[in-house]
Amino acid sequence: MADYSNKLYYQLEQETGIQTGYTRTGSIFLAQTQDRLISLKRINAGLNVIGIPSEIISPKKVAELHHLLNVHDLVGAMHVPEDAVVSSADVALALASAASQNGVQIYDRTSVLHVMVKKGQVTGVETDKGQIECQYFVNCAGQWAYELGLSNEEPVSIPLHACEHFYLLTRPLETPLQSSTPTIVDADGRIYIRNWQGGILSGGFEKNPKPIFTEGKNQLEIQNLQEDWDHFEPLLSSLLRRMPELETLEIMKLVNCPETFTPDMRCIMGESPAVQGYFVLAGMNSAGLSFGGGAGKYLAEWMVHGYPSENVWELDLKRFGALQSSRTFLRHRVMEVMPLMYDLKVPRWDFQTGRQLRTSPLYDRLDAQGARWMEKHGFERPKYFVPPDKDLLALEQSKTFYKPDWFDIVESEVKCCKEAVCVIDMSSFTKFEITSTGDQALEVLQYLFSNDLDVPVGHIVHTGMLNEGGGYENDCSIARLNKRSFFMISPTDQQVHCWAWLKKHMPKDSNLLLEDVTWKYTALNLIGPRAVDVLSELSYAPMTPDHFPSLFCKEMSVGYANGIRVMSMTHTGEPGFMLYIPIEYALHVYNEVMSVGQKYGIRNAGYYALRSLRIEKFFAFWGQDINNLTTPLECGRESRVKLEKGMDFIGRDALLQQKQNGVYKRLTMFILDDHDSDLDLWPWWGEPIYRNGQYVGKTTSSAYSYSLERHVCLGFVHNFSEDTGEEQVVTADFINRGEYEIDIAGYRFQAKAKLYPVASLFTQKRRKDDMELSDLHGK
Repeated sequence: MADYSNKLYYQLEQETGIQTGYTRTGSIFLAQTQDRLISLKRINAGLNVIGIPSEIISPKKVAELHHLLNVHDLVGAMHVPEDAVVSSADVALALASAASQNGVQIYDRTSVLHVMVKKGQVTGVETDKGQIECQYFVNCAGQWAYELGLSNEEPVSIPLHACEHFYLLTRPLETPLQSSTPTIVDADGRIYIRNWQGGILSGGFEKNPKPIFTEGKNQLEIQNLQEDWDHFEPLLSSLLRRMPELETLEIMKLVNCPETFTPDMRCIMGESPAVQGYFVLAGMNSAGLSFGGGAGKYLAEWMVHGYPSENVWELDLKRFGALQSSRTFLRHRVMEVMPLMYDLKVPRWDFQTGRQLRTSPLYDRLDAQGARWMEKHGFERPKYFVPPDKDLLALEQSKTFYKPDWFDIVESEVKCCKEAVCVIDMSSFTKFEITSTGDQALEVLQYLFSNDLDVPVGHIVHTGMLNEGGGYENDCSIARLNKRSFFMISPTDQQVHCWAWLKKHMPKDSNLLLEDVTWKYTALNLIGPRAVDVLSELSYAPMTPDHFPSLFCKEMSVGYANGIRVMSMTHTGEPGFMLYIPIEYALHVYNEVMSVGQKYGIRNAGYYALRSLRIEKFFAFWGQDINNLTTPLECGRESRVKLEKGMDFIGRDALLQQKQNGVYKRLTMFILDDHDSDLDLWPWWGEPIYRNGQYVGKTTSSAYSYSLERHVCLGFVHNFSEDTGEEQVVTADFINRGEYEIDIAGYRFQAKAKLYPVASLFTQKRRKDDMELSDLHGK
């Protein structure tokens, strides 16, 4: 988005004749620590491949580019030479002027009272000067977006909160700074510095921010707030350490203005799930100017075509639910978010505020057994379980780009999943039930899903909801409970998005009922070869594959509890069962499973073990590996699509065309070869992939495979023409013939590409054991 904004602002002056103050200065990002430098090297590797020039430079080079900087404490920096500065007011004026020339009417000093909505659709806007009829409304009201969203008859929740943001302006230096002086970002010092009329403009993100307007008594228009020198002092000290010559310089003023932040530091855009035609673009986290051009482009595409040209799920309003709109939550969260803007973010970090909001009934039991938690869509999920003999504090503080301290813990959980039996609490999954009085449920689902759902009662189907382009809007499993009722399991963060998609495409038919039952069921994943023994002992029912085949679902009693939905699947490729338990029975069933499981070596496991298992089995996850621009044919899921199921479904035409023309990208599994997991930097996600020395894509997720004793990455391979750079068809042959490298922070490691999971030695050994076991059963 920033790259597009840069190009847009560059041409604005020529297009409109309005001076925007556009000056190409370049930016220098400083590193005071090795970890910060690694983080910059990772960013640098990513920038180079998308055509943004940047390089890692030495402290000596930094001093040459900006002679006023003190560089003695630096270990390196990243230089982005094409970055620029502009005057924000002038850019706004130029954009408004260009819009007017193209027929846009602008009413200033006009306040919006509320947006008019009829039958869930925008119909107009009520202002203090009268009504305007419209089908689309875009809320880009910045710090007022939250209140404006709530002012409709049908409220739209936009989770953001304002904080005070400080920056100072100085008089020009004795030798005024040249307009081309690079902008400095000193994240370890929490400050940024840029030239301003020959002097300095410098602000930052302090550790103890001041949230404002929590009660909603917002300013009527943008005004500066009171200066607070005591509050700004740490940032000023940091500035003077970086530029000692400023000691004698006269400060003109300290500006304090409101700036809005969101719960996850990413801006908010897209259509409201509650009101059709109501779009949002807000919560820019202090980067409104640099992202504005690109964000505007994506939103315009969204409104015109129904979707943007890139995958922007991470920015989509529907990633949040109503649970993120509590003012107390937002106030606490933005106090954490603002310092995080410049904090060093190592892989797998978690927010500390706004936690323990949605929890499974087993939370306290698992916590007491050493669970360490992460949060997804407000839901607490276990990462791993710390054994009683481990030093906890050391674990929590060891954040690194290298081999993490939880390595051995997760290894023992994975081993237990493969050799005995583990329990993972996966209650956070989104769970919907679709029921009808006649055959309507089946008919609607057949149209919305790509796989054939007309299966016998009790069968489970892996499928996806596709869009017109054949891309995954949602990836899920559906169990047919009876002739007229279906149970759908989707990723945790799909709760709002998936509901909105279903509601939008389902007929307004009173005989159809869609119910969100996420909170009604606790989900336990029993993984491992001994899961069968634990369950058959608890239910007095045979659970072997002959009696309970794969991808089968049936209601059973487990222990004393009745009505447990047991499914023969584990989301990992390992044998085992998912148990969907009505929440009042959750504790009982968990205790019974743990008690009976003792003799089979049962233990708790977390999502890190799950990730390692699913990635080595080449299981792609929605939101990480696949998204609304990925089709089933691009990620090896042809078997989950029934093109000839006897009726049309959304995305079918696109898939037929793709089947005929071939795919332009292909999800591939990479096994790192010359990588030492003890000493080398780890791959996490987003690393560039090279084929025969040419960039072909990025990794989407990765994990250490304990059975292959190697790192495994998943990622997409494209085929760019060497002459024109245009995308060409990717065939299995193209993938198999290449020599691959994965770039981790500027270091390239050799990798083997696979289109199918590797059967490890371990699996072969287990198959042999299984054969012997089934011989015993036979006898």
